[in-house]
Amino acid sequence: MLKSEKINNITVVSFDIITRLNAVIAEPVKEELKSYLNEPNARLILNLEGVKFIDSTGFSVFLSIKKVASNNNSIFKICNVSPDIMKLFDLLQLNYVFEIFSSLDECLKSFK
Repeated sequence: MLKSEKINNITVVSFDIITRLNAVIAEPVKEELKSYLNEPNARLILNLEGVKFIDSTGFSVFLSIKKVASNNNSIFKICNVSPDIMKLFDLLQLNYVFEIFSSLDECLKSFK
């Protein structure tokens, strides 16, 4: 469901073939993302490239992961959000809650 890679000691997670983050997969996605934040000071990027739809349970996953990261002194950032999904982030005012970058490269550079 998710695939990950380490780049400069930063875990980059993206969806493998999945284009929709909804109630059907939200819980397993949340648990898998939480597993990357087991160690204090973890650095996690969620790459949303290819994701075309996110429902309210998907956004609640992001909020849960943000809370886990904060409680663990870790960093959670998001990149490659499609224009349609970015409109939802804006509408929900979550663009003020998350660090969102237009590309993975830009997101990686923000850690320096």
